Amino acid sequence: MRNEELAGLVVRARGLALFRGVLGTRPVRDLLSLLGLLARERPDAGEVAGVVGGLWAGLAASRDPLLPDAWQAHFLGSILDDENPFSLGAETGDLPPALLGQARRELPVLQGLFGLRTESLLALVEERLPELGGLWEPLVYPGAGGDGSPRQEIARKLAAAPDWGGCAELLAGHFARQGAGALGRYRAFRWREGGLVPVESPDPVCLEDLVAYEEERRPLIENTERLLAGLPSHHALLYGPPGTGKSSTVKALANAYAADGLRLVELPKEDLGRLPELMQTLRRRGACFIVFVDDLSFEEDEVSYKTLKALLEGSVAPPPQSVRLYATSNRRNLVRERFSDREEDDVHAHDTMQEKLSLAARFGLRVTFPPPDQRRYLEIVFGLARARGLAMPEEELRERALLWERWHPGRSGRTARQFVDGLETGLKER
Repeated sequence: MRNEELAGLVVRARGLALFRGVLGTRPVRDLLSLLGLLARERPDAGEVAGVVGGLWAGLAASRDPLLPDAWQAHFLGSILDDENPFSLGAETGDLPPALLGQARRELPVLQGLFGLRTESLLALVEERLPELGGLWEPLVYPGAGGDGSPRQEIARKLAAAPDWGGCAELLAGHFARQGAGALGRYRAFRWREGGLVPVESPDPVCLEDLVAYEEERRPLIENTERLLAGLPSHHALLYGPPGTGKSSTVKALANAYAADGLRLVELPKEDLGRLPELMQTLRRRGACFIVFVDDLSFEEDEVSYKTLKALLEGSVAPPPQSVRLYATSNRRNLVRERFSDREEDDVHAHDTMQEKLSLAARFGLRVTFPPPDQRRYLEIVFGLARARGLAMPEEELRERALLWERWHPGRSGRTARQFVDGLETGLKER
């Protein structure tokens, strides 16, 4: 590239308005600095070497293998992860024509920067400054872009597009379906200190991994599909003893429908007082959310359940239709009730008792996961053993599973999984 072309590319990049945030990452800043240095008549070798070294280190640290080329992968990832008026407007369905038109103007500028592959950049440096030749290895990710995620699919389409000016609607459609910024990159979050914190490696459990309890899961699956379709749906309470797969079911649902725009937000029980703040944050976003509260129950002296009751039903500001609360509990009525609560020292004892019991009734969908009988327990054991390819005669597997259950605390899906874990380890050590 001629000096004028390099300088012109830098100037046009500086003029970005909608996608200005893309220029904020360290590798992008280093690349623009490098282009500016190379556009000079006599670039200083020391300055160029320092900038290229920083650029290479930044790309190696970012490691976002959307595409094989490290620069292209990082730059395209920065575009997809940027929260700006265009991406947020597309996500919420409020995208004025002016924003769409501006995106059409800016995307070709971004394409010009995207086209500077790592290898060609290093070749350009060596052409201008031969004394720097051989210092840096072209950084590539062999086999990148193969997981088929929506984020990688849109990256593949943009990389193959001849003119990004005509891709504004394509990009807007991606943000509308998957969300902007972190919502488009991650499928699970935790609510901490007033913000959504991405979970980079969420539990990968999928519905196909869950053996038995198909009938119990069916209404929850249907409810989730109604949520995604914009139809009336319910908050859900999953009740049952420990180890019956309640939490795994919620996480598997989030994984199953992540490509459809469903996001999971885990809220610790101790932070229930901040639930209205969380709901207000999610109300401003265009995705569908499951707010997940695990192991929900209250002691008699806890009053935070009243906040939850009001939010589920009765608050002046109801939860947005795109957000549903899924809670799991080992206690059917959620609030501990004692026989002393029924004594006559309370003039309105019946009303007091009903107030405690009414929390569970605020969940429109209540699903019970009963403890497995022997038949279901063995069904889970056999299913897990098959899935892991464990070769053992069925009768021997049955006898060992029943023996394990007698010597361990209770019969449950968790007990079955622990048995199969131990069995698999033992077989591998032979």
